[in-house]
Amino acid sequence: MDRSQELYKESSKLSPGGVSSPVRAFKPYPLFIKEANGPRITDADGKTYIDLCMAYGPLIAGHANPIVIKAASEQLSRGTVFGAPSEQELALIERIHSEVPSAEMVRLACSGTEATMHAIRTARGFTGKDGIVKMNGGFHGAHDSVLVKAGSGSADGVPSSKGVPADIAKHTHVVEYNDAQAMSDLLEKRDDIACVIMEPVLGNVGLVIPSKGYLDEVRKITSENDVVLIFDEVIMGFRASSGGAQKLYGVTPDMTTMAKIIGGGFAGGAFMGKEEIMSNVAPQGPVYAAGTFAGNPVSAAAGLAQIDLMCSDDNYAKIQRRTETLVSSIRESMEDSGISGCVNTLASMFAVYFGPEQVTNGTQAESADRMMFDRMFRYMLEHGVYLPPSALEVDFMSLAHDDETVSKLSEAFKGFFSEVKRG
Repeated sequence: MDRSQELYKESSKLSPGGVSSPVRAFKPYPLFIKEANGPRITDADGKTYIDLCMAYGPLIAGHANPIVIKAASEQLSRGTVFGAPSEQELALIERIHSEVPSAEMVRLACSGTEATMHAIRTARGFTGKDGIVKMNGGFHGAHDSVLVKAGSGSADGVPSSKGVPADIAKHTHVVEYNDAQAMSDLLEKRDDIACVIMEPVLGNVGLVIPSKGYLDEVRKITSENDVVLIFDEVIMGFRASSGGAQKLYGVTPDMTTMAKIIGGGFAGGAFMGKEEIMSNVAPQGPVYAAGTFAGNPVSAAAGLAQIDLMCSDDNYAKIQRRTETLVSSIRESMEDSGISGCVNTLASMFAVYFGPEQVTNGTQAESADRMMFDRMFRYMLEHGVYLPPSALEVDFMSLAHDDETVSKLSEAFKGFFSEVKRG
């Protein structure tokens, strides 16, 4: 019996499903990871894989990047958590403020889920309204207000998880991404909407890119209806560009949430926005938001080191070039194999969809062939590449994925498509 199998058997006795997050599970058992370095992970049985999951996005500099590790280690030697403000916390806030267009004021948090929860509460407190709007296929963490999916009626929200009260879900409305008219119709019809929370680039149904002018239209519609626009950049923050998707597309929301990269591989998050909105957060205002580990100095030091690294030496452009090289190779292999599908890409991210020839919204993403994805996942695993186990997750590149690694990845994908073509 493999060591991962043994560990999973023991874990399943003590933890639901044997994992701490459902996206990590796959049959017959998930790999238990022993160590990681650069673009590679090594499992408990000593097998090494090129990693395209990269912990679902935080590790843009690669696993155990020496610059990030040094910053975290130096802070660890001075203490792990203070329960009081620190210079590291302030330095990260200042850097976010300088790079992110919407970040007039910033409050650090412990995770992306916490950041979106606090942002929604702040928008509700600021407007005095209860309703929120999210996109079909958009994910904003694991709290009640956003664990909601589209119901049978247009824009009606219903719980997407047991345990979410219907009385909470009724305040959440769902519209299709890349459909500005649907959002306009909803906001003009209702006067109880506090905010629209959306990933400017969908990153939890694979990767779905905004159509030309869509984000500008969303900004215009929300402004005209006095609705707070929140960009959930938990994934895109310091990934799409140094200032996130909002800087890349030139559209500034009222509020923003971030996590992943700003923690440098440690737990961390933030919500931010206009001063008139953020001044409502306690202790300055009446909207409560708190957390023992919010602004943790180790996370702050590691996050700042990773941001500084990425914002130097043309590193964003470097990763994007390598990602584009890999994606071009995958598209060519897919076309040669005769398999229908598409590959969406942005910056250092990409997603492979089987079936639809284009994916521009959540409904199209959900129609992708998951059985074919599972076949690819298992082929790649056997050939030394670790993909995110779910068909609707994003593949992430890092600074550590050098040209040699890209070449090996291209060959692995080519091998899979060749096998499928042979039948």
